[in-house]
Amino acid sequence: MDTLLEIRNLHARIGEKEILKGIDLTVGRGEIHAVMGPNGAGKSTLNAVLTGRPDYEVTEGTVLYDGKDLLAMSPEERSCAGLFLSFQYPVEIPGVTITAFMKAAIQARRKAQGLEEMKTADFLKLLKQKMAFVQMKPEFSKREVNVGFSGGEKKRNEIFQMAMLDPVLSILDETDSGLDVDALKIVADGVKALHTPEKSAIIITHYQKLLEYVAPDVVHVLKDGRIVRTGGRELIDAIEKDGFDQF
Repeated sequence: MDTLLEIRNLHARIGEKEILKGIDLTVGRGEIHAVMGPNGAGKSTLNAVLTGRPDYEVTEGTVLYDGKDLLAMSPEERSCAGLFLSFQYPVEIPGVTITAFMKAAIQARRKAQGLEEMKTADFLKLLKQKMAFVQMKPEFSKREVNVGFSGGEKKRNEIFQMAMLDPVLSILDETDSGLDVDALKIVADGVKALHTPEKSAIIITHYQKLLEYVAPDVVHVLKDGRIVRTGGRELIDAIEKDGFDQF
């Protein structure tokens, strides 16, 4: 297996509270992993550590991303290296249009990669193509990021951003929370369409519905800051039948 992400004995806390208590997780290139667990298990803390939120302190352990020390990289460096986080609660950015936001993000990543800026015509063509892909109306490109958006529209915008940036590792933090069936399918279709043998994803959830559309290669059960079980589809079925208390 060509390893993309390798987490070993990861401990993390916020303030004086230890939340992650020794996580071990390996994601191969091209794999889709599901991390499931009850509320308060540490799922969102795991994504916060991986994406570099400064209020979380890693006290022990290592994280290698594509062979590099992920914990030594700034959040901006992680993004430019191909990490993408879809937020559970996407934030509003008043005064910044979706077009301006995406153009700044793409040009910053290209600069970090030593590439020339994308020409405006090429950017607008890509923008139009990806908006159609996630069934987002063209007029949304002129709207301020997430301002006045419904919950479903915010999640659709997250998948649109993922499609535009084409990340190597996508981390979806409870992206399915509060979605209706149609919006859920758009999220699932986006994940599947962007998945290639070179691209990986971690889907963090405590619901089973999204995983019916996106069949993960590996399922992990996270409970009380530790991964207590790793397996395949049978874990999803067991959780649906008997919940997380069985682990």
